[in-house]
Amino acid sequence: MALQEVTQRIFTVRRPSSLALELEGFLLDCRSRNLAGGTLRFYEQKLCPLLAWLEQRGVMAAEEIKALHLRAWLVELTNAAHTPGGVHAFYRAAKAFCTWLEAEGSVEVSPMKRVRAPKQAVEQLEPVSMDDVRAMLATCDSGRLLDLRDAAIILALLDTGCRAGEFTALNYGDASLKTGALLVRSGKGRKPRMVFLGVTSRRALLKYIRKRGEPQDGEPLFATHENGRFRYTGLRAVIERRAQQAGIEPPTLHSFRRAFALGCLRNNVDVYSLQRLMGHTSLAVLRRYLAQTEDDLQRAHEQGGPVDRLL
Repeated sequence: MALQEVTQRIFTVRRPSSLALELEGFLLDCRSRNLAGGTLRFYEQKLCPLLAWLEQRGVMAAEEIKALHLRAWLVELTNAAHTPGGVHAFYRAAKAFCTWLEAEGSVEVSPMKRVRAPKQAVEQLEPVSMDDVRAMLATCDSGRLLDLRDAAIILALLDTGCRAGEFTALNYGDASLKTGALLVRSGKGRKPRMVFLGVTSRRALLKYIRKRGEPQDGEPLFATHENGRFRYTGLRAVIERRAQQAGIEPPTLHSFRRAFALGCLRNNVDVYSLQRLMGHTSLAVLRRYLAQTEDDLQRAHEQGGPVDRLL
């Protein structure tokens, strides 16, 4: 919804306590704080179903929302086969909204203060396998521009650990082919950071750039066949096409990020450096990517188990 439309509706609606108006005010506040577009979409996608659910039950104003309503809503989400992580995402959005309602004076106390967060099991996040990476790279074995580009994309996704949105936003001027440093300008929370390409990835990128022709600084680092910027769907299509050619199940874009995190951990990168490379604000988020395999744990025990060192 455009900002002009939001403000127009706020100042023409006569029911300032209506839930729809409160949501518009909350989203306007998010815009005024310059929150990222993804954050705005997250709140809108999670909160619109909540407001519709409340209104179906006769809850039409903020002060009518009770903790009991919110608990029942979370139970319904669980019964509707949402994953624990998905339910927790709805909970976080509702908590942010209700906290804002309290700050605005629309409610005396946020009803979410009496609603406990749903438990989440630590999910085993599967990374793309290195065998699958090798199989996809093997399909890029010619000197054609498309093959050189796709090989560089596969290696760069794995080598930088970038989120898909960060990756598609990379410009040629953000990259140093000499050092391998890449400036991620559009990191989560609008926080920039540096990521890096190793020697192998740099060579692949250089081959692609030479074949493509050197772009301008503001042009995308990886371009479509029409020399435009990739969108998420286009980047995903590259991986899906290469996986199909390799005869494997297509990995998700995020699985490359997981493989980066797990690979760094296995190669003794300290978690604080890894946290900065991945653009996480806390180690709690990072731990979800670092679920180790049984082989990792067995090797750790072989290195440090006390009984084998008794004698």
